[in-house]
Amino acid sequence: MDFLINYRSRINSFLEKILPAANIVPAELHQAIRYVVLGSGKRLRAALIYATGEALGAKLDELDAVAAAVELMHSYSLVHDDLPAMDNDDLRHGKPTCHKAFNEAIAILTGDALQALAFEVLSNANTITADVRVKMITVLANAVGSMEMVGGQVLDLVAEGKQINIQELEAIHTRKTGALIAASVQLGALAAGCDDIKQLKNLELFAQAIGLAFQVQDDIIDIESSTETLGKQQGADLAKNKATYPALLGIAATKEKVNNLYQQALQHLAKAELAESYLKHLAVFIVQRSY
Repeated sequence: MDFLINYRSRINSFLEKILPAANIVPAELHQAIRYVVLGSGKRLRAALIYATGEALGAKLDELDAVAAAVELMHSYSLVHDDLPAMDNDDLRHGKPTCHKAFNEAIAILTGDALQALAFEVLSNANTITADVRVKMITVLANAVGSMEMVGGQVLDLVAEGKQINIQELEAIHTRKTGALIAASVQLGALAAGCDDIKQLKNLELFAQAIGLAFQVQDDIIDIESSTETLGKQQGADLAKNKATYPALLGIAATKEKVNNLYQQALQHLAKAELAESYLKHLAVFIVQRSY
């Protein structure tokens, strides 16, 4: 997918330019910020912003700051998710997690700084009108707050070691993972000036379907891929006694669920009149990826 490679290259270059230099005081914090942001992430959320915005007529340079804000917010969430008090992970993207490479206090402060920087970058996106930026800030804040991403993390922690059903598992992942993916599509549409209520609703439903599909596919990958391929501990959720889709449904039914979510996503994309956009190819990437 050449377009995805181009999107990744573009957002990586933009992030490189806007991040504080590693030698600026406090140097250890800025080194940690660059360490976690300028890694080898998939940049899926940035790609969704670029693909949605382009499909609706926006230029790429009107989308850079929006894509960067979401990637910064995503990086913050990963740093905090990896902490000993959360998932206690040692590897992320094939290298030591932030608290392992630096220390726990620096990791916490790195996440704090990244969240603040995300809102700063979005509020200063001067290729977009001020009223639209205000709407975007609200969308992003809602996506990462107590009702969505952070709330999903809490539900995940509360559920650890307990027997939960499929509805409870989906409630966790719709918030913890899906909310920021859905917000990425919404932000791309806002940046393009989309005000068609029907189109926006179908894009929202498309994003919700692929957001959940992303997590379900993650659970399959955890079983079928190696630690080297994943860049993180294989089967980490199983080792922590966390519920997974294969554990609740079986691997065959889990794969069927991914396909059903993919088909739902395509239906909503068609209703949004964007069936042949790059968003379709991103949906394919999400459900077929092995890392």
